Amino acid sequence: MVCRNKRAFHDYFIEDRIEAGIVLSGTEVKSLREARASIADAYAVIENNEAWLLKAHISEWPHAAYFNHEPERKRKLLLHASQIRKLRIQTEQRGYTIVALALYFNEANRAKVELGLARGKHKVDKREAIKERDMKRAASRESSNY
Repeated sequence: MVCRNKRAFHDYFIEDRIEAGIVLSGTEVKSLREARASIADAYAVIENNEAWLLKAHISEWPHAAYFNHEPERKRKLLLHASQIRKLRIQTEQRGYTIVALALYFNEANRAKVELGLARGKHKVDKREAIKERDMKRAASRESSNY
């Protein structure tokens, strides 16, 4: 696991999850191996039947000279055409957002992004989630005391 977007679970209801490959340059892969990335504001868009990851920050690799990459460039996501079509329909008709949830390397050492089909939470929903989490903590604390 390179990085995780914890804020997405606070700000959105995650309806569905999809794993996607990501097109990276060599220096980006080296930076990811050193866990020098952030996907706190990252989201995906569908343009011309292609999926793109925006606002994902992968720091420049310090040992590269002039072959370095731009930290917040637009990165292409590797998805099947049917998955892209499904995501496009969901975002256009139902008002969902495609949020990056995690960035990691799989067993075959390929960089992957976990995308979530998300619906925004209102302030009331966030308060209820916090209240529920606090109640679970209190209950587990009480049960561990006995």
